[in-house]
Amino acid sequence: MSKQPIHHSTNLLLILTLFLFIGTGCDRAITEEESAEKVKIGAEVLIERHLDELSGARIGLVMNPTARIGDVHMLDTLLSLELNIAALFAPEHGFRGEAGAGEKIEDGVDQASGLPVFSLYGDTRKPTPEMMESVDLLIFDMQDVGARFYTYIATLGMVIEAAADAGVPVWILDRPNPAGGNYVQGWMLEEEYTSFVGPYPIPIAHGLTMGEIALMMVGEKWLDFHQQPDIRVVEMEGWDREMKWPDTGLNWVPPSPNLPTFEHAFLYLGTVFYEGTTLSEGRGTPDPFLTIGDPTTKLTPDQLNHLQSLSGSLMIEEATFTPISIPGVAPTPKHEGSESYGISISAIDYDFDPVLVGLEIFKTMLNATEVYEQYRFLYLLAGTREIDRLIGGDISVDQLEFDLDSFLERRSSYLLYP
Repeated sequence: MSKQPIHHSTNLLLILTLFLFIGTGCDRAITEEESAEKVKIGAEVLIERHLDELSGARIGLVMNPTARIGDVHMLDTLLSLELNIAALFAPEHGFRGEAGAGEKIEDGVDQASGLPVFSLYGDTRKPTPEMMESVDLLIFDMQDVGARFYTYIATLGMVIEAAADAGVPVWILDRPNPAGGNYVQGWMLEEEYTSFVGPYPIPIAHGLTMGEIALMMVGEKWLDFHQQPDIRVVEMEGWDREMKWPDTGLNWVPPSPNLPTFEHAFLYLGTVFYEGTTLSEGRGTPDPFLTIGDPTTKLTPDQLNHLQSLSGSLMIEEATFTPISIPGVAPTPKHEGSESYGISISAIDYDFDPVLVGLEIFKTMLNATEVYEQYRFLYLLAGTREIDRLIGGDISVDQLEFDLDSFLERRSSYLLYP
């Protein structure tokens, strides 16, 4: 049975967008069953067991909107416990999540608390010695998505470097890797493509928690410091490496405005590559990284059938969409106001490989697009130019070899969870 194209009007886009960002953060495509006992995140363990160790210290918080216990931000919790919070440090998207992807963050003041906010995603991406003078201890708490190109990893590394040189300890409050601790996939980063979206020699999906990757950064000497870093991971309880996000019993808080649900974040591991091309990755629609296309994309019936046969875990349909500006989310999306053609993707379950499936979709969508450009940013995301061989048809996805044995052996020394 053929599937009818999906057409999203501008008004419908606005309504759906509001629904996504005002809603509870639950997955829209998959009903998550509550775990018998939810994972206890590092932030909860900190509150329960380690508050006395923070008494009297001037504390700096490196956090974003995901730094929550339930519905309450850690800043508000720590202030209510009368800890001495001295400064806030804002990564990409801002401390409270007020900025879209790539938007410059300015130094300022947190309106709710009156505390100074130092930007780590503007002219300065590494805390300066002057910033470090105001704190005795840094607490880092952010939900990662498990991807090498997610900039919170680079921010973590720079925070550890600056803190080491200032003699300031860093505590990392650990949270789950949403894709699971055993999911490791994709090209290793080649040194030539080191950047803020590829700071360390790890694969596309690394399978580490933020605590584990902090330990690996230091242990493998990926960082630049003059004094040995003083880092401490406040570990989770009840998390194991087999768990994907729906198994944790935790509510999803978007780690960035364009990943409103875990479904978006899981597919993002393989649909991020459109950011290195002129094709739309769906910013400016309710479903970024699940809505893909271009004004010149024309899928043939064979191409559409191929995509629809990739996995029984996915539903892929033809889509017609018009990206619009969404302040704070996608202020200037590609092809803004232009009707675009392509696909919409939704997950039935998560029993598929998002990187490999994403690369197959990527190759097919490029072949179906009459006019497009690709940029060097594509190689920064892939970590290599090997992706050109895939695009050009020299190799197929099932012929890809990522040579991950060495990485897996090295990372084994830093794993904190079974």
